[in-house]
Amino acid sequence: MNTFEAVRIVAAREVRVKLRDKAFLFSTVFFLLFAVGATVVPAMFGDDASQVAVSGTAPAALGAAGLDVRTVADDAAARALVRDGEVDGALLADGTVIAMTDAPGDLVNALSTRPTVELLDPSAVDDTLAILVPMVFAMIFFFVSLTFGLQIAQSVTEEKQTRVVEILVASVPVRVLLAGKVLAGAALAMGQIALIAVVALAGMRFSDSGGGLLTLLGPAIGWFLPFFLVGFVMLAALWAAVGALVNRQEDINGASMPMQILVLLPFFGVVMFSSDPVVMKVLSYVPFSAPAAMPVRLFQGDAAGWEPALALLILAVSAVAVLFAGARIYEGSLLRSNGRTSIAAAWRDREARRLVELDAESA
Repeated sequence: MNTFEAVRIVAAREVRVKLRDKAFLFSTVFFLLFAVGATVVPAMFGDDASQVAVSGTAPAALGAAGLDVRTVADDAAARALVRDGEVDGALLADGTVIAMTDAPGDLVNALSTRPTVELLDPSAVDDTLAILVPMVFAMIFFFVSLTFGLQIAQSVTEEKQTRVVEILVASVPVRVLLAGKVLAGAALAMGQIALIAVVALAGMRFSDSGGGLLTLLGPAIGWFLPFFLVGFVMLAALWAAVGALVNRQEDINGASMPMQILVLLPFFGVVMFSSDPVVMKVLSYVPFSAPAAMPVRLFQGDAAGWEPALALLILAVSAVAVLFAGARIYEGSLLRSNGRTSIAAAWRDREARRLVELDAESA
């Protein structure tokens, strides 16, 4: 059995286990409902067009304003509809607007003569979206990477605690076992993110008839997918190393605290400094914050066309370096069963094992 086949078998086993995991299924349903709630629900339950009655001929401005116009024979019929609550307001033959308690703003605005408005920055992002979009990108990257990362760590620790890992290592090399876990975690996380992206884009197409929001968010979501994939692979090896450092599930929280901080700091950085172009530019090139920061800059229109490619290249190079470091810690601590292993001890143990392997090969 070659290396590729061994990695595929390990990854397939991990995927089967996770697909039966209730936490994974719950998180997927939660994020899908969140995507639907953020895009489709507001459009479904938004305010309907105001219904107005008009005595005589209805002005063209009412139809252009999207009002539901009901033409009646005379003023008396219009007043009756208002009193019965069948319409929100009425326009009488003499130009008077009537309503029950409050002035019908939609009708009054439609009849008002408005000055010509010139927008100096028509592509500017709405203030509400400027706050929500960075939070959504950062939150998705934080929660998904944290959830799947902890699952990888728990899987490794469980195999150590039950001593199943000794059987696995006897069958496949340690790095193959690590590669299979990282590949399975990345595939499941990417599948979840892609599914959320599809639902979100479909929801925006349903709710945004003008296509403005979809035009703004489409490129950002498109770049978020590869950034998330590379960023997660980078973190997954470290999560596996964290799981290998301990022998009990109860010790994972303490051992994983540095990793949780490493994921949490970029989340707060993107959310807190999303309106600061200088800070966001720096964060978009820092490997641990780039998966959330760069899509936000694309949404805000602050990134040049070449910047996402350069940031993704930097992230990929960093991911390779972190993968090697995580693999070394993982290999140096996986078979140690004498309590919690320090990173320094795992690093030295891997170096010692490597020297032994080289001596064996030369002999």
